[in-house]
Amino acid sequence: MNEKQPRDFAYDAWCRNAGKKKLTLLQRRRISEWVPEFYRLMRNRLIMGSFRYEPFEEKRKHPWKYDTATEALVRIKRYQETGNIEHLVDAANMCLLEFEFGNHPNKHFSPIDDGEHTKERTE
Repeated sequence: MNEKQPRDFAYDAWCRNAGKKKLTLLQRRRISEWVPEFYRLMRNRLIMGSFRYEPFEEKRKHPWKYDTATEALVRIKRYQETGNIEHLVDAANMCLLEFEFGNHPNKHFSPIDDGEHTKERTE
């Protein structure tokens, strides 16, 4: 795509006037498509969990005995019921733990575009 979006013109002008090096679109997306506060909350809870339970290096020494995939769904349901984003952070951490330690018999990563996308709310 060679056409510039309107905000690209403003960004280009800002860089020229401020004497800043222009970032590529990919560099800008790496900054904009992330939520540092969410990550900070996830990380803090993982660190506290390492004191309560055990750190990752200890977890790797024995078989994983938790059903974190199911627990992630429980936490999302709690969020839907209460609106408390703590449950979203916990669900994300459950997904991370499942990714790292889960023992699903068919665990694999196979990127596909199944055509299913998040639907917009109509309300």
